[in-house]
Amino acid sequence: MHLGDELPPGLVELADEVGRLLHAATPTGRLGVAFSGGVDSGLLLALAVRYLGPARVLAVIGVSPSLAADELRAARAVAAAIGAPVVEVATHEGDNPLYRANGPDRCFHCKDELFTRISDEVAAAHGLGAVAYGENADDARRPDRPGARAAANHAVLRPLADAGLAKADVRALARALGLPNADKPAAPCLASRIPHFSRVEPAKLRQIEALERVVHGLGFPDCRVRHHGEIARIELPEDDIARAMQPGSRVALQQAGIAAGFRFVAVDVAGIQSGAFTLPLVEAGHA
Repeated sequence: MHLGDELPPGLVELADEVGRLLHAATPTGRLGVAFSGGVDSGLLLALAVRYLGPARVLAVIGVSPSLAADELRAARAVAAAIGAPVVEVATHEGDNPLYRANGPDRCFHCKDELFTRISDEVAAAHGLGAVAYGENADDARRPDRPGARAAANHAVLRPLADAGLAKADVRALARALGLPNADKPAAPCLASRIPHFSRVEPAKLRQIEALERVVHGLGFPDCRVRHHGEIARIELPEDDIARAMQPGSRVALQQAGIAAGFRFVAVDVAGIQSGAFTLPLVEAGHA
C-alpha cells in the first residue's frame, strides 16, 4: 500500500519523520515490526512498507494464550492489506512464574519474552537489522507501561514516539492511509483483564476470550471482561451501557457469562477504564 498524495501537510511531515528515523535505524537489512494488529503497530508497519519497501519489512506476531484467536485473525488480515510479510512466533511467557504471579510488572515479562524470541528465533533467520514496536508519544508519557522497559533492554526502536506522534496523530494518519484498523478500539492482551496478584492461568484467559467474543458479537466492539473469580465485570464505553441493559442484550450477556464458567455477570457503570489495575499500583509505588 502507498501513502496518498493528498495528505494534509502536517500528516505528511509526521509520516516523513517516521520514515527518516526508519532509514537511519536500518540503512541496510530488514526491519522487524512487533505487530499486534492494533492501530499503532499497524501504522508503523504501513509506514515501514512505504519508506523501506515490503522486501525490507517483516511483521512479527507473538502468539500465546493471551492473544485472542479473533485478534490473531484480524492481525493477519491487516498485514495482508498493508502488503507486509508475516512471521508468527510462539511465546511462552506463561512458563515464567513472575508473569503468572501477575504483579504490576507483568507486561515487562511478556514483552521481554517476545523480544527475546524475536532476537533468538527471527532476527538472524530473516536478516533483521533492527526491531521496532508501536509505542506512541502518549503511551511513552504513561507510568503504567512496564513493557517499554523491556523494549529498551532489547534496543527495540519506537519510531512513532520518537517522531512525536500522539494517539490522535496515529488515528489521523491511519485513516488517511485507509488502514482497515484505523478505528479499531484498543485491545490489550487477555491477561490485562485479570487483577494484579491474581494468577494468570490459561483457563481464566479462555473464559475472558469466550465472553468477550459474545460481547463483540452483540455489537459492542470496545469492551473489557475483567475476571474476578466467579464474577465477570464487563466494561463498556459509557454510551453503550444503557444499550447493554436492554432485555435482549442483558439476557444474552448473562447466558454467555455462565456458559464461559462465571457464576455472576456485571456491567460496570464506570465504563471503560484503561490501566484500571496497573495505574493505582504504579502511582502508589508498588510496581
